[in-house]
Amino acid sequence: MSVTNDSCPEEFILLGFADCPWLQLPVFIILLVTYPMAMMGNIAIILVSRLDPRLHSPMYFFLTNLSFLDMCYTTSIVPQMLLNLGTSTKTISYVGCAIQLYLFSTMGATECLLLALMSFDRYVAICRPLHYTIIMSQRTCILSVSVMWLCGMTFAVFEVTLTLQLPLCGINELDHLLCEIPVLIKTACGEKEANELALSVVCIFILAIPLCLIPASYASIGRAIFNMKSSAGRKMAFGTCSSHLIVVLLFYGPAISMYLQPSSSITRDQPKFMALFYGVVTSTLNSFIYTLRNKDVKGALGNLLRSIFISSK
Repeated sequence: MSVTNDSCPEEFILLGFADCPWLQLPVFIILLVTYPMAMMGNIAIILVSRLDPRLHSPMYFFLTNLSFLDMCYTTSIVPQMLLNLGTSTKTISYVGCAIQLYLFSTMGATECLLLALMSFDRYVAICRPLHYTIIMSQRTCILSVSVMWLCGMTFAVFEVTLTLQLPLCGINELDHLLCEIPVLIKTACGEKEANELALSVVCIFILAIPLCLIPASYASIGRAIFNMKSSAGRKMAFGTCSSHLIVVLLFYGPAISMYLQPSSSITRDQPKFMALFYGVVTSTLNSFIYTLRNKDVKGALGNLLRSIFISSK
């Protein structure tokens, strides 16, 4: 364990997979392949959602925000991971670590709330179709997304600031690929039970409450789909909702395992693999799920590619 004379070191040493060096090359290659795929997939969704008039609806407005969030979420951590795994540079400055914490926490908290908002949109569309345009008006959508971003930033400022005030007793080694709140709390010395409690309480509002609202929305959606007389309507509704449910499971599963348990009970390698999963795998899969399982997005993407091909001739 490397120790400095100051409570807050000038930089952190990110140990990564120092105990399993054979893992570094395959993980580096996976990141090098999946990161551009995630970026291109999410950029494609944003472009077709904005350029195709048929996709100018609340559902695709929220999907555009999800794609933008995924891009920011991934970009806040993957370049640091690639640097850590692919070069001899294993350090990050204290300021860089703080910035990464704020960005990563803001994007993660905002995405939790956005997924709940998207489930509510599907609930209104399927269970209250006659009132959909009134309830999910453009003003309501913009206001709800603005509040969602504000809540995400508030969570990040509160929790990250609280975490950065913990004494580190000069310890400047983090057994991780990036700076993350549970790992910093676990590394800190002295009394940290209050920080663990604060993290758990705040995460109940950010993670648990939206996670309760999502099943409630889909329980009503399930009943409405079951009562539909049109098989085509049932199939379309089920296809749209199943895509969102898959994304919810991919995101919430790792997040709950990291943030709703005490930092002291987290195993050594758990944060590393969870960060790889919800930082890269989830973002990459999200774009493929919403393009391959959504015929409107597939059609709009095909039209965009054809127009680019024709204009290039």
